[in-house]
Amino acid sequence: MKKLICAFFAIFFSTACSQPSPELLPGKIYFFYSDGCPHCHEALEFIDREYPDLQLTMVNVSNPGGYQQLVLCARKFKLGSQIGTPLFCTDDNYLMGWSDSSVSRFRELVRTYQK
Repeated sequence: MKKLICAFFAIFFSTACSQPSPELLPGKIYFFYSDGCPHCHEALEFIDREYPDLQLTMVNVSNPGGYQQLVLCARKFKLGSQIGTPLFCTDDNYLMGWSDSSVSRFRELVRTYQK
């Protein structure tokens, strides 16, 4: 009986703790970031200031699931191994990096996602 209870808990916790494989869902703007990336922080400050109601799906690439989603985005847009953060990924477009020249591209990227 004791072995049966232990087996039950082992199966329950391994199932409960497992995560589904990451995927990129349509209709979302994914913001891939890294905690230590200064450009990510600059981008987020701009978005908070200029687009406070914009819905972003925040993905920390330092987490295993976040990194897997980053790889999916890179494959989707054929980015190869030259992937960096911040990276914004939508249904049909992406924006990688952040600088003054990124602002206009970002505005185009999110235009159809604004409410």
